[in-house]
Amino acid sequence: MTIQRLAPTETVTWTGIICEFGLALFKGIVGYFSDSKALLGDALYSATEASTSLAEKIPLKQPTTHRGNRKSAKTSPVIAILFSVLVLIGGLQIATSAIMNLSKEDLKSPEPFSVIAIFVSLAVREAIFQFQYRVSKKRNEGKHTVYVAKHRLGLYSSFIVLLGVILSFTGDMYGWPGLLYMDSIAALIVSVLVLRKGYLIIVNSVYGRIAHQEIEEENSANFIDTVQRVHGIITVDDLKSHEHGHYIIIYVKVSVNPRITVLEAQDIAERAKKLLMNRFLHVSDVNIQVVPYDPGYPYKSNHELTSRDTPTLLQ
Repeated sequence: MTIQRLAPTETVTWTGIICEFGLALFKGIVGYFSDSKALLGDALYSATEASTSLAEKIPLKQPTTHRGNRKSAKTSPVIAILFSVLVLIGGLQIATSAIMNLSKEDLKSPEPFSVIAIFVSLAVREAIFQFQYRVSKKRNEGKHTVYVAKHRLGLYSSFIVLLGVILSFTGDMYGWPGLLYMDSIAALIVSVLVLRKGYLIIVNSVYGRIAHQEIEEENSANFIDTVQRVHGIITVDDLKSHEHGHYIIIYVKVSVNPRITVLEAQDIAERAKKLLMNRFLHVSDVNIQVVPYDPGYPYKSNHELTSRDTPTLLQ
């Protein structure tokens, strides 16, 4: 009677991490040989995205158990802080290099093949996003909203770099010296995005955990109480929540009357999902696994049985 399968797509996550590191390496090499500071900054941004995802996958976790069998595991902040320090150093390096270029008078535009490399990286990034989004949407995991947010920010960085490189190349072609500075200006803007990313990693890994611990118990209790209000649900066997930015994805396992049909179980799961998402606006998606309550033990259900042939209590 399982309504939705709680199967995390590890392959999708690792595919994204490997491809992001590959893109960072590709853009870094092209940016170095084409003398494009903006493309080097975009390479650092891709490396930052991959490092952030990798830090979340490293198994340095501290498991905690909460009321209602809610279990969660938080990644150790040490790894996240280490990555954020490296990101901040890289962002400062790109910003310093861009400012030094802006102070020069005889600038040269990046090589033309850098534009081709940017379009190739955009195509690869879009392919990765479509793969992750479609798999997550198909399996109804709720991570598709996270992929959309990350993809949007990555596109901002790439389009800024593309605009800066094209304008710089155009200035060199038509003899407009003012446009030659656009590559360095784009690099400076991207470095700000990278520094912002590193700062957010530190804030979320340190201060975010302090604030999260204070409200975690209350949120857990509210989620469980809300699910138990749904007519037809006997017990909440397990409840897990995963925080993605400002949004939360909830995974719930509930027990229902074993005598009801699959369609009735689907209706109960749908009502529980709608109730959670309508009551808690920060919940972006809910995945519910419905299992029959173990008939070997007496229980009292809030779902009235249509048949009284079999007693609900052991005789």
